[in-house]
Amino acid sequence: MSFLKPYSQTLYNTDYLQWIETTVEKLQNHDYANVDWENLIEEIADIGRSERRSLKSNLIVILVHLLKWQFQPKHKSGSWEASIIEHRRRINEALHESPSLNSYIDSIFAECYSQAIKQAKAETGLPIESFPSICPYKILDVINDEYLPE
Repeated sequence: MSFLKPYSQTLYNTDYLQWIETTVEKLQNHDYANVDWENLIEEIADIGRSERRSLKSNLIVILVHLLKWQFQPKHKSGSWEASIIEHRRRINEALHESPSLNSYIDSIFAECYSQAIKQAKAETGLPIESFPSICPYKILDVINDEYLPE
């Protein structure tokens, strides 16, 4: 049955969806000897990386909009608020589905804020010194649907 492994490797490279369906079927049938473990392990690891990247990206978007909201109050718009709401929803769903991401969000918060300052500077045209060097928002405020800075 070793001929199945090369088939799975080829299938992975030629028809990803079919590879997924075949892999699921093998796992459901407890056909562990013929599972393409190497690619399956890589896919599972990539899912974790993707979840972290998504969380980080959503957090930066929220922080940028909060900074613009606070430091360009004359330009406040419904689209900024809608973006904040949407990205908060994404983060809160991710945290609900994967509570272990709570510790990750804590560990990346300062880095995300640093990136958000740079992006807010570019989007607003304000000098970088216009924004506090240390984040003025608490994580719980950033993901709270009711919070908007004054």
